[in-house]
Amino acid sequence: MYNVLTLNKISPNGTSRLGSGYNVGDAVENPTAVLVRSASMHDMEMPESLLAIARCGAGTNNIPKDACADKGIVVFNTPGANANAVKELVLAGLLLSSRKVVEGIEWVKTLKGNGEAVGKMAEKGKGQFVGPEILGKTLGVIGLGAIGILVANAASALGMKVIGYDPFLSVGNALKLDPSVKVFPTIDEVLADSDYISVHVPLTSDTKDLIDADAIAKMKDGVRILNYSRDGLVNCAAVLDAIKSGKVSKYVTDFATDDVLAEENVICMPHLGASTPESEDNCAVMAADQIKEYLENGNIVNSVNFPNVTMAKSGAVRYCVLFKAGDDAVKNITSAVSGLKAVEAKTRGAYGYAIVDAADDSSVSSIEAVSDVIKVRVI
Repeated sequence: MYNVLTLNKISPNGTSRLGSGYNVGDAVENPTAVLVRSASMHDMEMPESLLAIARCGAGTNNIPKDACADKGIVVFNTPGANANAVKELVLAGLLLSSRKVVEGIEWVKTLKGNGEAVGKMAEKGKGQFVGPEILGKTLGVIGLGAIGILVANAASALGMKVIGYDPFLSVGNALKLDPSVKVFPTIDEVLADSDYISVHVPLTSDTKDLIDADAIAKMKDGVRILNYSRDGLVNCAAVLDAIKSGKVSKYVTDFATDDVLAEENVICMPHLGASTPESEDNCAVMAADQIKEYLENGNIVNSVNFPNVTMAKSGAVRYCVLFKAGDDAVKNITSAVSGLKAVEAKTRGAYGYAIVDAADDSSVSSIEAVSDVIKVRVI
């Protein structure tokens, strides 16, 4: 029996896929795995029983990934599962950044109590909420992953000129882009040519404050900036200064911070990107499938702290070996196995994972004795 702890409300469409061999709930003890959405795990004590954490979503900033890797805990995410939901919200934000819909809605509420005069008053005052159309304008998409691609293609279908930048653009993702989308080799070219800029990159030490005063200085006057990716990618102080000077016309985000709330020409909403029933179902299903595959078969798909490794089973037993990457780590691990049938191993940064199929389970202690090994599990 596997114990699966849920730290948030997880869609039953996902948890039901785990089956009868799983005890799932928000109060289970000695969890084998954790399913989490937005709950922070940085201050959580990781029990010795814990083998895997699956984030029902793409971002994993709420999980101490490196600390988990050191304990042999595999962290998964669900890239692309909520991509369509985020894309739709970005498109809404794109339109809200142009047409003064939010401002108009708030203003028209002030007409309450004027009876039959409301219609004429609303008609007379609508001129203060004029905003440009997006047709023919240029959208710059920074980050062409699962969400960025959908945003770029949808904006192109709406008649926008779309340009993009992604230094890590894969061949597979490039093939998914609409042929009309032009990918630039440098971010500066995108910043300089865009009427609208939408950011879709993860938050790392390299991308923190990606949109700062220097980046804004390279943009067109009157640019509109959208951030539905991660808090910290946009330097809010720099954006507010640029709004006051007129350099930036509008900033739209679903990351509510005190400094941007109630500021003129800032549209701030709750983090609603994945807040659709379809997205929650998709994320939960993918997360549950990944947990099940790892616990039952040892295969890793969509890990963020260990390499992805899968292999068809060819022996009586399977060793799942998490290790620190070293020049001879894989060699030393395989040398410690008797009755070796097959092996598949990869490294990712400072960590590695090996699936080793063998004739029996007599080599556990020998594998554990290898200096680089973090954890060994037998299936």
